[in-house]
Amino acid sequence: MSSYKSTSTPVDTKSKLGAVAGSPYEDPTHYRSLVSALQYLTFTRPDITYAVQHVCLFMHDPRVEHMNALKRIIRYIHGTLDYGLHLYPSSTSTFVSYTNADWGGCPDTRRSTSDYCMFLGNNLVSRSAKRQSTLSRSSAEAKYQGVANVVSESCWLRNLLLELHCPIQKATLVYCDNISTGYLSGNPVQYQRTKHIEMDIHFVREKIARGQVHVCHVPSTYQIADIFTKGLPSVLFEDFRDTLSIRRPPTMTEGVC
Repeated sequence: MSSYKSTSTPVDTKSKLGAVAGSPYEDPTHYRSLVSALQYLTFTRPDITYAVQHVCLFMHDPRVEHMNALKRIIRYIHGTLDYGLHLYPSSTSTFVSYTNADWGGCPDTRRSTSDYCMFLGNNLVSRSAKRQSTLSRSSAEAKYQGVANVVSESCWLRNLLLELHCPIQKATLVYCDNISTGYLSGNPVQYQRTKHIEMDIHFVREKIARGQVHVCHVPSTYQIADIFTKGLPSVLFEDFRDTLSIRRPPTMTEGVC
C-alpha cells in the first residue's frame, strides 16, 4: 500500500460498520495481525484511537468492509508518519477532562461508546474509548456513564500524584456537551428513569460535594472528546488533533543534534 493515496482522517463520517457488513475477509489472520499492531501505535498516536477501537470489534469475524476501514487507517498513517504525541513543560496544578458518548452508536447491539481525555496542565495524560456494558435509554444516561468513568480515572490520578508529593489542590474540571448531564450531577433529586445508573450518580455527586470534581457544559464545537467517539470532518479533526498535541517534530536546523 506504499503507493496508495493518503487520507486526511483515519475514518469517514458515515454511520458505523455492522458485524455482518459485506462478505467474509479471505485472510482473518492477516486482519488480526494488522489490528494488533495498530493497537500498539495508539500509545503515541491517540488520534487513531477511535478508528482502531472500531476495527477491533470485528476481529472474531472480519469482513471485506472491515478490511477497507483498516486500510483507510493505514493510508492515514502513511500521510502522517512523522506525527506523534508531544509533551511539553507545563503547570501541573490543574486537571481538565473532556468526555462524550455516542448514544446507541453500535448498529448491532445499540450500545453506546463512551470516551474521555484528560489533561494535566497542557499535556494529554490519559484517554479512553470503550463500549459501555449496558444499554442506555437516553443520551443523558449514556454521557453520564462517561462522566462517571472520567471521574473515576481522575481520582486514581489525583491519588497517584499525591503519593508523588505533587497534590492537585483544585477540583478536576469535567467538560460534557450534554446539559442534562450537568443537571443530574448537581440535582440531588433521583429520577425513576435513571435508576439503573444510580451508583454512578451517587459516586459523581459525592466527588462534587467534596470539591474534587466540577462538571461543566461545553459546546459541541469545542468537545475534544469527539475525536474518540466518531468520524469528524477533516478541518475539525485536524483542530482537535493539534489540541491533543499530536504534531510533527519541531524543525531542526542543520548541525544541531
